[in-house]
Amino acid sequence: MPVAPTRDVVADAQSRAAGAPAFNVITLEHAEAIVAGAEAAGQAVILQVSENAVRFHRGQVVPIAAALAAVAAAATVPVALHLDHVEDVGLLHQAASAGFSSAMYDGSRLPYEGNVAVTAEAARWAHEQGLWLEAELGEVGGKDGAHAPGVRTDPGEAAQYVGRTGVDGLAVAVGSSHAMVDRTAQLDHDLIAALRDAVPVPLVLHGSSGVPDDELARAVAHGIVKVNVGTILNVAFTGAVRARLGADDAVVDPRKYLVPARDDVAQVVERIVTALQPAIGS
Repeated sequence: MPVAPTRDVVADAQSRAAGAPAFNVITLEHAEAIVAGAEAAGQAVILQVSENAVRFHRGQVVPIAAALAAVAAAATVPVALHLDHVEDVGLLHQAASAGFSSAMYDGSRLPYEGNVAVTAEAARWAHEQGLWLEAELGEVGGKDGAHAPGVRTDPGEAAQYVGRTGVDGLAVAVGSSHAMVDRTAQLDHDLIAALRDAVPVPLVLHGSSGVPDDELARAVAHGIVKVNVGTILNVAFTGAVRARLGADDAVVDPRKYLVPARDDVAQVVERIVTALQPAIGS
């Protein structure tokens, strides 16, 4: 089926009080596994490529985007393409021509006024191209440490930020952390609900790999719409590769260890996508 626009996948999830699952892609095997898991769950999915992943692909976004578009077109569920955590304006400006229907422009490292200024300009440009634009306010920890309560997103500031920037989705800091390899994060659900009531656009949860399934379900029930997942897929992928190679040191054909890796990632995706759906009767 045709590649789905991110705004439609997010809007549909929001209308059903569900979470829109968004998974980060590094290799083609990631994309194939994510779509297989989404198909098994019978739900739409967003394939995300981060600026770091583009850097891994020698700074070339078009080849990986073209591969994802082909995977999406062959899927039996709606699949959208999203360019994630972009700080390089030059890369952002390739989003539309590369086939993405949305992007996340990340000015969260800047002081508040600087974040507002660059994000407002990014949103203006994105809307001229017909793109859905996500931004971040607060600080979702990760690479260099755990998330701290002192940098969580303030609802009043969030409402002002959305009004001044014109963004379509807002990533908020509510207790998750990037790059967690264990699922022990506890979210501030009261804060999520307050942000939902204050902000007129869908809320996005980054760092969801470290959040247990039941916490993700509660987060969606309290107002999170788009749920970003990355690291936990790599945990499954790498674990399967290690197990296969450890079991037979004569293996040299990559297919022998990439197939179980892809299968394990698909199982993780199916479980998380299912967890983001509203409970029957709720």
